[in-house]
Amino acid sequence: MNPFEKLKEMFREFPGIGPRQAERFVYFLLYKEKNFRGELVKEIASLSNEVYQCSLCFRFFQSKNKTSACSICADTHRDTSLLMVVPKDVDFESIEKSHAYKGLYFILGGTASFSTKKQVPLRMKSLQSRLEKGAKEGLKELIIATSINPEGEHTQATIEDAIKDIVKKHNITISTLGKGLSTGAEIEYVDRETLESALKGRKPEILA
Repeated sequence: MNPFEKLKEMFREFPGIGPRQAERFVYFLLYKEKNFRGELVKEIASLSNEVYQCSLCFRFFQSKNKTSACSICADTHRDTSLLMVVPKDVDFESIEKSHAYKGLYFILGGTASFSTKKQVPLRMKSLQSRLEKGAKEGLKELIIATSINPEGEHTQATIEDAIKDIVKKHNITISTLGKGLSTGAEIEYVDRETLESALKGRKPEILA
């Protein structure tokens, strides 16, 4: 495979990018000056040197010095009685920018797909361990913040099935985002006011 085709295939790995768009990206880079391509390569390489993954919530964060916990997990002013599970880092960013939530987070690493061909290795065992640890530190409520669409609901059901024994054992309340989010809404695209309303109106879930 030549460099053109190889790069096109790599761009197709990006979410929402098809073959035509991937091809446009390659041609865009070819038309740009050499300095631009060199700077792009440099910035991509710097991701490995300055961006780390939190050992507690698993979100990516930037730091000059390698550290195991991000600034939010290390913040002693956050409410440790609340833990919110979100599928992706972009969902975390949207909720955190709303300033409506002051608890801790857990990034699941994706959504539970209906297709066996597109299964994402979700961090269910890590979530179970986090709940056990959190219960000893005063965790009272787990908020499952998934999008209001079939994939989001399927992910919520998958989470609930994986943690039901732990939450019952430690008497942890399970809640989901409430009023404000319309059917089909993706969390990463929801505005601040709607997210704030959904968080304030969250509702408890009764696990069977």
